Amino acid sequence: MTHQTVSVELADLTLDPSNARRHPTRNMEAVKASLARFGQRQVVVIQKAGMVVRAGNARVLAARELGWSHIAGIVIDENDIEAMAYALADNRSSELAEWDLPNLSGALSALLEANIDPEVLGWPPDEVEMLLGVE
Repeated sequence: MTHQTVSVELADLTLDPSNARRHPTRNMEAVKASLARFGQRQVVVIQKAGMVVRAGNARVLAARELGWSHIAGIVIDENDIEAMAYALADNRSSELAEWDLPNLSGALSALLEANIDPEVLGWPPDEVEMLLGVE
C-alpha cells in the first residue's frame, strides 16, 4: 500500500469521535510548543470517509490553536473498523516504549548546556532535576 503526503485544510478535518486518547493541558502545551519550534515533522493519518483524523488528533488541535490553515497528512481509504484498529495500534505501540534513563538524562543535560529549556519540550523542572541524577 503506497501513500502520498498531501497538504490538507484543517477546516476539512474531523477529529476522531472514537479517539481513546485524551489530551490534557500539559500534553497540548507540549505539542503546541513542539509544532511552534520545530514545525510539523510527522504527518497525520486521515480516513478518507469523513476526513477523520485517526492518528494525530493532538497535532491537529495544536495546529488549529496556533492559527495554521493546513497540515500534512496521508489519506487512507479504509473502513471504520480498520481505521479504528490502526488508531489503537498507533497509540498503544508508542505507549509501550520505555525511556533509556541514562540516555534521557544525558540528552536533558546537553539541552540545558545549550540553553534550551526542557520545560518548553514538555519536561517540567522537578522531573528534569530527578532525571539529571540518573546514571
